[in-house]
Amino acid sequence: MEILGPVGPFSPSPTFVFQDIIPFGNNPIFRYLFGWMVPPKISLLKLTQGETLRKLYEQHHVVQDMLVPMKCLSQAVHTFHNDIHVYPIWLCPFILPSQPGLVHPKGDEAELYVDIGAYGEPRVKHFEARSCMRQLEKFVRSVHGFQMLYADCYMSREEFWEMFDGSLYHRLRERLGCQDAFPEVYDKICKAARH
Repeated sequence: MEILGPVGPFSPSPTFVFQDIIPFGNNPIFRYLFGWMVPPKISLLKLTQGETLRKLYEQHHVVQDMLVPMKCLSQAVHTFHNDIHVYPIWLCPFILPSQPGLVHPKGDEAELYVDIGAYGEPRVKHFEARSCMRQLEKFVRSVHGFQMLYADCYMSREEFWEMFDGSLYHRLRERLGCQDAFPEVYDKICKAARH
């Protein structure tokens, strides 16, 4: 029996297997004593893994969520297929309200977007995490989409602020005196800034 992520109509990835991350997870003693803790949160696993495991995992696994306008869905699915070829993919439509902040539609009205999630092992030949993800991020920026901030981010600072609207964010940081007290959101999530 394999350890799977949560399965159901609202699960992020029914085929996401943790057996490579927790190889002892199917041991009867572990399942009896600690089975209630499995599957662990991805964010927790990312925080506790060592450098070697992080690099290996990065090169052989994708955890990405991109938000794109529904009108670009066909083009987005085609791009995901060509760049990373991970299936099944998660599609979750939602209304993105037009409100100030980091994430909002290009126009002045709410717009229908779709969350495209890819979780698994890339099946493209010669997959290289940095170049493939940068190509995917470039496409998402071109359609005025957004990348979820827990996903692996390879953008430069300029590209990041091209994707997200930082006007309100930077104004609040300045007004509250946060520049010297707290790192900017880019420095918290981008691989170039963290590693």
